[in-house]
Amino acid sequence: MHRARREASPGREGEARVAKRPLPYALYGTGGQSGPGEAPPPFPTAIEKQGGWLTVCQGREQAHGRERAGLRIHEYLYFQVLSPGDIRYIFTATPAKDFGGVFNTRYDQIHLVPADPPEACGELNNGVFIQDQIALVERGGCSFLSKTRVIQEHGGRAVIIADNAYDNDSFYIEMIQDSTRRTADIPALFLLGRDGYMIRRSLEQHGLPWAVISIPVNVTSIPTYEMMQPPWTFW
Repeated sequence: MHRARREASPGREGEARVAKRPLPYALYGTGGQSGPGEAPPPFPTAIEKQGGWLTVCQGREQAHGRERAGLRIHEYLYFQVLSPGDIRYIFTATPAKDFGGVFNTRYDQIHLVPADPPEACGELNNGVFIQDQIALVERGGCSFLSKTRVIQEHGGRAVIIADNAYDNDSFYIEMIQDSTRRTADIPALFLLGRDGYMIRRSLEQHGLPWAVISIPVNVTSIPTYEMMQPPWTFW
């Protein structure tokens, strides 16, 4: 079963179950209650479809005359590898919870460039190739926000941060801000460790400096979506 963990840095995390089979969105509860004098946390009440994309509408829901609290939407974002051909699959990622931007443009073809060094906690050796492209980064060494800012400073359009546990094919980590109060403007996505490893391995085997991807992909318009997922994905 796919799960989500909330994490800003090692040692701070929580877990919440999400849908076993990734959908464009999945609704789940946290089980939390508001205390005396506290307003219930906001949660989605509707999904709007605009231009073929799903938009979450925040608000409060009335259930039998009472406000239901502690519900929220766990969003998924999808991208497809176009090249190399041996990993031509649709991959599932999760956007950062409280930092980073959103995709306002669909990129039919854009480079996914593995960062060098992979953790992207400082100056990059291949920063020139990341400019105007999307970076593939590995978790660890610094906060998710720090990695996102490094890619942004090198001109990247977005960053995909893969788990450094290469056998992770089912646990999504909910990326949150660190304690520095910094911001980032580009989209930041979390990718399963197994998926990140397989993409990097394919590039190494083919001697390629980057993959070509399409992002974001609207899977609701693809009837054969399930057949296009990576065969190593855990169900």
